This record gives sequence, C-alpha cells and structure tokens, in this order.
Amino acid sequence: MKSFRQFVVACSLFVCMAPAFAHHVLGRPAYSLNEDSNTPPSMQVETQIGNYFVTYMVFPAFPRAGEPGRINLYASHMDSGEPFSGEVTFTARDDTWFGEAEQEVLGVQPPDDNVFRQGFVFSNDGSYIIRAEFQADGEPYLVDFPLRIGQPSPVGPVTLAVVALLVVLIAANLFQRKRLQRDRIRSAHRDERIAGSKEEGAP
Repeated sequence: MKSFRQFVVACSLFVCMAPAFAHHVLGRPAYSLNEDSNTPPSMQVETQIGNYFVTYMVFPAFPRAGEPGRINLYASHMDSGEPFSGEVTFTARDDTWFGEAEQEVLGVQPPDDNVFRQGFVFSNDGSYIIRAEFQADGEPYLVDFPLRIGQPSPVGPVTLAVVALLVVLIAANLFQRKRLQRDRIRSAHRDERIAGSKEEGAP
C-alpha cells in the first residue's frame, strides 16, 4: 500500500512538472532570445569577390521592425587565407526596381576577432539591400545582399506588374471589340445606302 502511494505521488509530480518544459528553446525562455542568442541566422552566404572569400550572416532568423539585429561578415584572402584586417563600411537602402535608392550608412566597423559585426534596427518592415564595402590592395570590394524585415507582403511587385498587364490587355480587347462593332455598323449603313440608291435609280 505504501509503495502504491509513492507511485501515485511520483506520477502526480511528473504530470505537474511536464508542462514547465514546453516554453523553453535550447534551455532558454523563448521571450529572452535576441540577436545575441544562439538561434540560426536568417541567411548564411559564402561568395567570392575578386581575391577574397566573403561569408556573411544575418541574425536573428526572422528580423522585425523595431527590434535589434546583427550582421556578421568574414573575409579572407583567396590565396593566402589571411583574414582581412581593415575596416568595412555597412550601408542600407530600399530594394527598389526602378532608379537608385538613397543609401544610409549603418556604420564603419573594425575587425573583432577577424569578424566584422554591424548592428541594425529598422523602423519599418520592407525589403532592403545591405552593402558591405572595403578596400584591399588599392581595389574596392562591394558585397550586396538582400534583407527582409518583417513578413513579406502578399502583393509584391511581380503581382502588381501582372495585374497591370492584365488590365491593359482587357482594356485593349474591349477597345478592339467596340471598334469592330462600329465598323460593322458603318458598313451595314453604307450597304443600305448603296442598296437604296440602286433602287431609286432603277427604271
């Protein structure tokens, strides 16, 4: 009987404690995660620019307006493998289809343990282009990559372009139909006048 009571108490404690683990991620409360937490980045890209291999990452995984984020960039020489030791200028601009958007300087960063770290806070959701620029061996190096802040809009530029094209095609089709109807009416009136003039001229 005593062992049965101990078993019931142990089961009750287990049931009461189980929900306590549901609100944690990797041992940390979900509400405490920020750009410095060990969450995966929203992107991680490796590319070759001139004589350098460049790797960049953006934290957190889903950047949102009004919340801090961070860019990590690492550059190493393609032949020697030596990390770049100068300064990197980070700028941001709107991702526009037409024209050149105005750039805003986010900061100029020296290397921190061979990594260039640039923080950011965007006040509005949208699509942006981040540019990392540095000089090496007298040559300029530019790295552009897209950054999405917030949830993407369900109606994007491609959708708007397709809708505009459909509207133009429908309007052109309606205009062509009306023109054909007018031509048919004019042709019918002309045929009636010709027929009437023939009847009047007949003996």
